[in-house]
Amino acid sequence: MARKVYSEEFKKGAVEQVIAQRHTAASVAERLGVGYDTLRKWVELARYNADKSLVPTDLPAEQRIRELEKENARLRTERDILKKAAAYFAKENL
Repeated sequence: MARKVYSEEFKKGAVEQVIAQRHTAASVAERLGVGYDTLRKWVELARYNADKSLVPTDLPAEQRIRELEKENARLRTERDILKKAAAYFAKENL
């Protein structure tokens, strides 16, 4: 089976539907005919490479605060995982 190649514009549009338009990854993947895992990887990569918060600024204040709290929790978890991994690999090299 041949591997599909998607344009950057197509990927950005799919990721935007998940992040900015708040559609589920499963629904976007099904609608666009993309594998769920493929789309999920694109979204994760976009979030990792983002320079700024992914929370839209046009949300009502309470909803924006909830979204920012979720993002903050996710970022703390990622930071903690990276700290543990760095400590583990540093210990291995001693």
